[in-house]
Amino acid sequence: MTHYYHSCLTPVGRLHLISDEQHLSVLAFDSNWPVLRKHYPDAVTAETDVSRLTARELEDYFAGTGQLFTVPLRPRGTMFQLQVWDALKAIPYGTTASYGTQAARIKRPTASRAVGHANGQNPISILVPCHRVIGGSGALTGYAGGLAAKRFLLAHEQQVLEKLTSAA
Repeated sequence: MTHYYHSCLTPVGRLHLISDEQHLSVLAFDSNWPVLRKHYPDAVTAETDVSRLTARELEDYFAGTGQLFTVPLRPRGTMFQLQVWDALKAIPYGTTASYGTQAARIKRPTASRAVGHANGQNPISILVPCHRVIGGSGALTGYAGGLAAKRFLLAHEQQVLEKLTSAA
């Protein structure tokens, strides 16, 4: 199967995409791109329908007009990681959840540290919203794009929700 590489500029920096003809496998910040790139050494630099859709949906997200993503995803990971990443998609836009909450959601209530580690390995940033996971005390914790990007994303989603609420 051929994989394709493309990148796009966003308000949180350059994002690197790896896709095949039908699915997005990677959406990475510069900081975690070198690690994820190693999994796709033969990726061809080219735009695809998937990368165009991803870029368009990211533009809508950052413009505040898109809260949901429809890009088909195919991340690589262990069964546990895939379960954790799937649970991330259940965290509503503009809200946060703790690692403990995520562990409970996947029916592994004592696995909050493992959930945190799996979140750190998430290859599809923003679309699989690990930025919405915070420490049990409410503190922001690590993020592949850096804490500044995490703060930005959370604040952005809050501002969009506030605008939507005040307009209703």
